[in-house]
Amino acid sequence: MNISLSRRQALLLAGAALTAPLQAQTSAWPAIEKKARGQTVYFNAWAGSQNINAYLQWAGAEVQKRFGVTLSHVKITDTAEVVKRVRIEKAAGKVSEGSVDLVWINGENFLSMKREKLLFGPFAESLPNFAFVDVLGKPTTRLDFSEPVDGLEAPWGMAQLTFYADAKRVPKPPQSMAELLAFAKAHPGRTTYPRVPDFMGATFLKQALFEVNTDRGALYQAVTPEALAKAAVPLWTFLDALHPHLWRAGKQFPNNAGALRQMMVDAELLLGFTFNPNEAANEIAAKRMAASVSSYQFSKGTIGNTHFLAIPFNATAKEGAQVVANFLLSPEAQARKADINQWGDPTVLALGKLPPADQALFTSARQIGQVEKFMPTLPEPHGSWTGALEREWIKRYGQ
Repeated sequence: MNISLSRRQALLLAGAALTAPLQAQTSAWPAIEKKARGQTVYFNAWAGSQNINAYLQWAGAEVQKRFGVTLSHVKITDTAEVVKRVRIEKAAGKVSEGSVDLVWINGENFLSMKREKLLFGPFAESLPNFAFVDVLGKPTTRLDFSEPVDGLEAPWGMAQLTFYADAKRVPKPPQSMAELLAFAKAHPGRTTYPRVPDFMGATFLKQALFEVNTDRGALYQAVTPEALAKAAVPLWTFLDALHPHLWRAGKQFPNNAGALRQMMVDAELLLGFTFNPNEAANEIAAKRMAASVSSYQFSKGTIGNTHFLAIPFNATAKEGAQVVANFLLSPEAQARKADINQWGDPTVLALGKLPPADQALFTSARQIGQVEKFMPTLPEPHGSWTGALEREWIKRYGQ
């Protein structure tokens, strides 16, 4: 997968590499595993997918069997609520025995926890399996929405904005936001995007923001009122032109990407999109989507990022959390997660770093509905832009 980086991001990456935490001594890890035995890790993770929930059940059984660690999946709908809970615990002086041991996180939530010193670490690059991470080919494994990770979270999976359409109904889908506008005009009421602040709705905004701004330097720095005002003007102009041609004339929006997908399956919409390049293939394999659906990415690239695992500063089971994170980075766990029949979440590992036997775990025939050709990844803007864009969108278009 190609990565498109600005000069500033390349410098950030170099800085992250130079200041990355040193690998722990080999002798330290057995002591961590020993202390982890018998611990219960309360893993706060999104629970909106049966496949993901089933995967975590499998992982829980494995870490119990291999390391004596109990993994309890605390099912959440919004990671921001987890951040709020840890923040409240810190304000109350609860600096140990916190309620969260591990959290699935990235973007704005990571930025908040890092700045407020709500995270344990650095720990990530001391995990034995971090040695297999593709830090060069996938630079967002060390940059979370343009914010250096600094070892405070371990990469877990890759994501990239991916569109899908039924080739029988849409033989030539739009290849850019400009083409999408023309497509919406030609097919009124047959396209839309999720209501902001839904994650995928916000991603749609950021993709449009990138395409209407040729100078993206400011987008990779912390947002300011002046930068927002300048960069957002062409975005609102684009959305003002687009909305009248959307589903229900842009007066209403589906609540999330799941609703968007179902509307597309029901032929109410002609296009859908997701952050998992394998989602359509997964749905086709489960016979929930027509086999004629194909996935693709805009010809000049789409927004992509890495999602991570982090440990709060006051986690009760810090050792157990590290053992779980390390297992989830293992070739076996990453290969299972990448399997279209399990989850279909792209790996963070560099397959060339793996022994042949582990590489073989990832070899599988291309599935119907998978992206045929990955386009360049456009790294996310700085995490502070997300909330700023969401608030402005709600002011302008929220009902």
